[in-house]
Parts: sequence; structure tokens; C-alpha cells
Amino acid sequence: MNLLLHSSPHRFFLSISRPSHSHSSPTRCSSSLPFAKDKAKYYRELEAAVDAVQRACRLCVDTPVTIADFGVQALVSLELSRLFPSIPLVAEEDSSFLRTNLAIPEGEEGHGHNLLVDSVFNAVTGKACAGDKSLTHHDVLEAIDRGGKDAFAFGAEPAAYWVLDPIDGTRGFVKGSEALYVVGLALVVEGEIALGVMGCPNWQEDRLPIKEASNEGWVVDKIDASGQGVIMVAHVGCGTWKKRFSEMQDTTNRIHDGWVRCFVDEYSVVHKAKFCISDSQTWESLPLSTLFSSTTDADSIEDNRKVLLLSTCCGSLCKYLMVASGRASVFILRAKLQTVIKAWDHAAGMICVNEAGGQVTDWKGSPLDLAADQVGRRAIFPSGGVLVTNGNLHNQILEMILSSASLV
Repeated sequence: MNLLLHSSPHRFFLSISRPSHSHSSPTRCSSSLPFAKDKAKYYRELEAAVDAVQRACRLCVDTPVTIADFGVQALVSLELSRLFPSIPLVAEEDSSFLRTNLAIPEGEEGHGHNLLVDSVFNAVTGKACAGDKSLTHHDVLEAIDRGGKDAFAFGAEPAAYWVLDPIDGTRGFVKGSEALYVVGLALVVEGEIALGVMGCPNWQEDRLPIKEASNEGWVVDKIDASGQGVIMVAHVGCGTWKKRFSEMQDTTNRIHDGWVRCFVDEYSVVHKAKFCISDSQTWESLPLSTLFSSTTDADSIEDNRKVLLLSTCCGSLCKYLMVASGRASVFILRAKLQTVIKAWDHAAGMICVNEAGGQVTDWKGSPLDLAADQVGRRAIFPSGGVLVTNGNLHNQILEMILSSASLV
């Protein structure tokens, strides 16, 4: 069997869209969405995205991180390519590392296996739909490569495509980790994000107040003690919602069953807001440090020249999740030389924050351009950096950034 990919990205993409098994319809997890089908243009796509992310999160919980990175990408790719074969995938991984270590016995055709490839294969088939049980190792490797950098060339015109972050924000062994890590999946249509899903198996609510529906509208009148693990979804025009992992198997199809509407917080004064920054950056490296010092101790804020800096795990999507759920007010990221900002670290989070009432721009106030990387749609190039806020604080912080002498 020839392990080389087809030379044409389009030919490669088409080749993996054909099912590799004889089952006519796979078994999918069933989970109702929090809004009616007639309200959401991409309802079917969002159903598939939720199902894929849910399976991926279960894989993460049971799997070491190296295997989980490849396994999640293969698992999501297989599901999406079966249901939507004409929509390409943009994702972080490719199988080159795995293929390099494949053992091929001398004088034999085909490809051999190694422990890592076998582990990825077993993880994928263990969490895949029932129809995927007859997959081969080669099928799984090709599914990974469907999202790789050489899989599809977009050109200048907008296109519909998926954006996947297999695991955002984890280090070391995933299983048993207390760190926040997120599986993120978004659908981009004609340059705009149509839907986003973020799954965080280790998310803890800490009994935060939430907004709940009533006959008079949305009011803050409930404490959410939802425990561990959350799926967050957003669809353009339909809001942002979250649901506990323990409730995702509910098949009653009742509207809103188990789903909670998410909103950003309402802080409108900068020094009272809660901030998140990248784990690879310091507060002192950001423009606002010329105006405010920072503290991680909520009880130590004594004046209006100090802000609360939340301690969070690495990765950008968990920060978006925190802003969209009202747990943080601001996430600020500085663009750095020699560092490429990847689309998958932001896409799913952007729509979740926007649909929750927040705002996402670069440091000059312009929307993030997901099509700036015209060929690959893999990188974004925000001027200065990325600013994610509850909306109320956005213009204030932009003005502070622009007026800061530290902005180069």
C-alpha cells in the first residue's frame, strides 16, 4: 500500500470522503440543542460538531496527550468527512511524525505498525461511531492528514470550512489532569464564523451565579453547581449555551433541557474587571501595565490602579470560555515576532464570546481576519494582538492600548 498522499490537495481531500466500511449509517450520540431547527441555519452541522467534540473529550480523558492530539483530530475528521464530505478541515496536526515511525518489514509491501500508531488507532476506534469499527490504520492516518497543512488549498475566494483545535491548553498526560484544556471546533462560511463548540472535561463552575430564563426575560437568580465538565455551543444569532457532560446523553429532545444560556459579565470599569493573559506572557509586557499593576489575590485590590489577574491554564480557548461564561471580563494577547497566531486557537472561542454579548478584535479595533492566510486559512495576523472583552470595556481598553507608549 502506498503511504504517500496524493500530490493534489483536492484529490487527497476527495479520496478520504469515501467511507472505508460497508455500514450505511453510523450510530451517533443524541443530544438536543437549546434552540429549534428553524432558528438555526446550520443546525445539522452544529449537531454533528457537538457529537464529535463530545466523543473527542471522552477520548482525551482516557488518553495520554500525544495520542489524544492525533486521536482527536482523526476522530473529528472521520465524523465530519462522512457527514459533510465537501467541507474541508483546517486543523493543527498531520501524521508525518507517526508515518516516520512506521515499521515496514523488508521485502514486504504495505505498512507496518508501531506502538504509538497502534495506540492512536485503538483510541479512535474505541470512541468512534459504530460504523467505524472496520477502520484500518491507514484510514486513521489519512483522517489526521485531512486537516494538515497540505490537505487543501483555498485560494483567494471565501469558502466554507471547519477549524479544529484538537487539544488547546494541555501539557503532559491528559488523564487525571486538573488543568483546563479545551477541544474547539468551528465552522466558517463565507469568511464568517457560523457556529462554534468548545468541550472542557475538567471545567468547574465553582457555584457561579448564572442567568436563567423567566417569563420576564433573562434574570440572574440561580446558582450553578454543575460540577465537572462542560460543552459550550454557539450558533450565529442563537446565543451561547453550555451543558454539563453528565447531561449530554439526554435524548428527550426537549428544548433547553439541561442547557444554560451564557452571558459575559457586566463590568464597565476597568480596574474592577477580571483579566486573563497568555501563560507565555507577563502583565508587564502588555500596554495596560503602564496604567495598572496586577494581582492574583482578589482580596488585595486596594485602589483603582490595580487589576485582578486570574490564574488560568495555558491555551487561548479556555480564556475565551471564561469570558463567554462571565467568569472573566477580558482576555488580552500580544502578538509577538517569530510567533504565528493560529486560527484554531481562536475561531470557536470568538463566536462563543460574540454570541454571549462580548467583543473580539485586534488592538486597533478591527475584526480578526480568518481569511488573511488565503491559501491555508491556518494563521491570523492581528495588528498588535487580540483583545477579547465583555463588550462594555472594549473601547476603553482599546483607547488605553493605543495611547500607551509601550505599544510599538
